[in-house]
Amino acid sequence: MAKAFNLLTSDLDVSSESDLSVSSRASNRSLRVAEKERRKSEAEDPFLLALKYFSEVKAGTPWMGNDVLERNLVLVERMGLTRGLPPEVISTMLDYAMSLRMGAPCVRVLKFLIPATVVPQEAIVRAVAWLCVGKIAISTQVLFLKWVLTFFDMIDSKDHLRSIYGFIFNFVTEEHLCPYICHLLYLLTRKDMLHQRSFIFSLSPQGRQPFLLHLLSLYKVFCPELVTTALPSKLRGGFKNHVTPWKGVLNAIQKRNTGQVTSDIRLTIGVKDGSNSRKRKCNHLQLPSLNSAVQRNLSSTNSRKVFPLEQLHSFPELLDNLHRIELPSQMGSLLGSSLALCYLDYVQDDSAFLRLNFWLGHALHEGKKASPYAQNCVLPVSTCQNCSPLCLFYAYVLSRAPQEGFFSTESFLYKFLNVWDGSLLRPQILGLLSHIPVVPSSCIHQLLFEPLMQLFFSSTLFFKCSVIECLNDMLLKWLTWHSVYSVEDGLDISLNSHTPMNMTLSGFMDSVMELVLFVGRLATVGLQLEGCSSLLLSFVLDFYETVCDMFLKFELPLVVMPPVGVFYPALFATDPVSVDRLCFIMCRYKQNLTAAKFQQQEHVFHISSQTYREFNRYQLLMVSTLWNSRLFQPGMAVEVDHNLLALSKVPEPSASFTLIRHPAFVGYALDFHLKAGKHWEWYLEFLFSHGYLGLQQFVQSNINWHPGSGTKSQGQGDGQPTNG
Repeated sequence: MAKAFNLLTSDLDVSSESDLSVSSRASNRSLRVAEKERRKSEAEDPFLLALKYFSEVKAGTPWMGNDVLERNLVLVERMGLTRGLPPEVISTMLDYAMSLRMGAPCVRVLKFLIPATVVPQEAIVRAVAWLCVGKIAISTQVLFLKWVLTFFDMIDSKDHLRSIYGFIFNFVTEEHLCPYICHLLYLLTRKDMLHQRSFIFSLSPQGRQPFLLHLLSLYKVFCPELVTTALPSKLRGGFKNHVTPWKGVLNAIQKRNTGQVTSDIRLTIGVKDGSNSRKRKCNHLQLPSLNSAVQRNLSSTNSRKVFPLEQLHSFPELLDNLHRIELPSQMGSLLGSSLALCYLDYVQDDSAFLRLNFWLGHALHEGKKASPYAQNCVLPVSTCQNCSPLCLFYAYVLSRAPQEGFFSTESFLYKFLNVWDGSLLRPQILGLLSHIPVVPSSCIHQLLFEPLMQLFFSSTLFFKCSVIECLNDMLLKWLTWHSVYSVEDGLDISLNSHTPMNMTLSGFMDSVMELVLFVGRLATVGLQLEGCSSLLLSFVLDFYETVCDMFLKFELPLVVMPPVGVFYPALFATDPVSVDRLCFIMCRYKQNLTAAKFQQQEHVFHISSQTYREFNRYQLLMVSTLWNSRLFQPGMAVEVDHNLLALSKVPEPSASFTLIRHPAFVGYALDFHLKAGKHWEWYLEFLFSHGYLGLQQFVQSNINWHPGSGTKSQGQGDGQPTNG
């Protein structure tokens, strides 16, 4: 039985092997048939035959009268100008052109070499190697560099290009190639590359050309010790947006292939229409489209290193791909994506900030050329009022631009304030104004105060309130920089790392002092012009709520009291909220001055005695007015002749502004009288129950009062003020 079982098992094994053999033969037959069909289709496809021709053509083959060459060139050229060329075709044709196997067709090939998706970096590396041979004409080398700069965003990766950085750098000495080489180096440079190189000092043959200065400025940001040349603070010109034969064709191909333009290689100017007008049109201004070198239809092998910026749709995706994102060459495109701006803030790349600063400077000054009459104006206001696309462009750029540490936006603001009418782009301009870094006291009047003062005094109430709110935000920003980012060393203080200004602590305090005094002057005149408007007074008190806490909240050894033009309108205001807020502000002043007095005794710093006297005078006046009924008596800050008071026929004029008779609280006094009769000892509790916490703090800290003890509003009380 065991023998029979073994025979049966042997038969099954033979049968199984036979089935596998038949299956394998069938599979091999299918593969041979598929390979045969592929070869047959390749043999019949003229485009593939043309590509094979260019990859196998021998060097020295004549090109004049070569019908096969012409036929194959026409096939590839038609494909390139209509649908674009795939990466493998780009690699083959670029190697054919730069190797000069057949000489003259090189320029023609470069002109129709338009990628459909990406450009393989290996193809560019081989092309640079052909440049080093020295057989290519200068004009052809320039055309090749323009081609690389045009499609720089479409290069699949740039690691190998950066590995030959030194070879590319050697071409800086070529006079005709230098502008394009500097631009390419500017795009390729990273901070970690410069510490390993020692060739930066040779950047001198071409003199102080703009393109060289921009490259040097980037080197100086990364490695200041390697650049000993003094660079101007403002760089003009720079890298030009050269007119090339590929831009319009690329846009047309991408529109045809994907239905939308995925790579806008213009800096700020869109594709021109068919108009022959030589004037710059406002509606040509637009932001570059957000894109990266990696397109959606790439294989995983090409996209494993770089994550496309346009595919970022959520914050978790940004966190998962932080180390795979590469910034585009068109930094202005980042303004179209909040996630891209978050990434820019995370990487803290100095070159990225420098590039975006350059783009912002170019974009914000683009309007100057939009009108032939705007010779002394950054943005022609009359032109913008009649050209909504230009206004929309500026509004979008100013609202989306990161506003900290970019000198281009500050420079634009300082020039624009001199021609601003106060209404054009008001939210964007005031928002930009509130974010500027600390301005030295020596130039703050000329740059900010003088143009703002002219607008403020001739503007509407709404604009006055907006300016005060803007300056309050500016002060808060400055104080936050001081309390958070400052690093004190004796009297030296270094502000935010992105702020190009380092100043001493005394210099910072001078700037803050000038700002506070300026707002005090604006508020004084503004309240007079607007009849002590409650709305304007509210914004002014917002500002002084920030000022009164500069010492305790922001650790700035500076105390500045409000001017009488602000104090008296708040004390005698007709609305109770203003009086309550003034009481709160005075309580905060008292706490700050008390704390400063203790530190002053330890010789940490010095607060002027004039500040203490001014505070005491204000506090004594408030207690005498609101509590002791001594407003117009001799020795008070407000003195009025008795004969004049008699002519007013006001009974007990000294008690006219107590908490019972004050115009701001007289309504509460009447309501209390109707509800509680003559039990005035509970009147203050009645006021406090309505939420006037500032008044409650002032009374509790400055007046000898206890619940149920009465108001003593007829001058019979003995409560005395505290003189700080």
